[in-house]
Amino acid sequence: MNEQTVAADTVVAGSANAGVPAASTSPALEVAGLWKSFGDLQVLRGIDLTVAEHEVVCLIGSSGSGKSTLLRCINLLEPIDAGRIIVEGNEITAPGVNVNRIRRRIGIVFQSFNLFPHMSVLSNVTLAPRKALGMSKVQAAAEATALLERFGLADKRNEYPDRLSGGQQQRVAIVRALAMKPDLLLLDEITSALDPELVAEVLNVIRELGRGGMTMVIATHEMGFARDIASRVCFLDQGTILEQGSPSDIFSRPREARTQQFLQRIIEAGRL
Repeated sequence: MNEQTVAADTVVAGSANAGVPAASTSPALEVAGLWKSFGDLQVLRGIDLTVAEHEVVCLIGSSGSGKSTLLRCINLLEPIDAGRIIVEGNEITAPGVNVNRIRRRIGIVFQSFNLFPHMSVLSNVTLAPRKALGMSKVQAAAEATALLERFGLADKRNEYPDRLSGGQQQRVAIVRALAMKPDLLLLDEITSALDPELVAEVLNVIRELGRGGMTMVIATHEMGFARDIASRVCFLDQGTILEQGSPSDIFSRPREARTQQFLQRIIEAGRL
């Protein structure tokens, strides 16, 4: 991954998102009939998903159910085989779409931090706004500093990634995404690479973003977190959204036998 790629792919919502703005007439995201395969392996099978502005949708399911692939397709990191993806009324899978321009509106954060080791925290955060948005160095630094302060990282602005804990690195990765002021933020198992004691500090950042009105789609294995933060929970199984509903419905009254089986195993493992 090079610096130009990160500059194009990194997206976010800045500190101005303190309150929830008025809702748009179009959904923030519509996925219709999405199919995706890797060779003979069919990973997504006709996914339909609509996400309203300011909604937080959590994707749950076993490993290999298609959660991460769905997020990568939404961000156009993976080409789709069939279907449509529409962001704020604009079909981003239409022919001739400027992919890099779309990615500026859709932020994505992965479980691996992908920070540049040779660059300070501040340089990591300001790279994409300067390269992709044409922001001046002074403005980018000012906005990045405000974001770092907002998430308790102001004193780390001149540190290098290898001097940070895993939780701090993941928070920097989230801030880097937010520095691009995206309309939609995708989070892909962002706590999976962290020690258990560092998970809480990252989840608290996501809670704050949710309270501020950020539209998010989150793939997670943290069931308690999903129950706490989600507007809606989608259970994926073998590349389909088998069941979806409010957290109370999914976690307390799941309809499908496969959902019940999955949650029973989660409970037995002490993770819910």
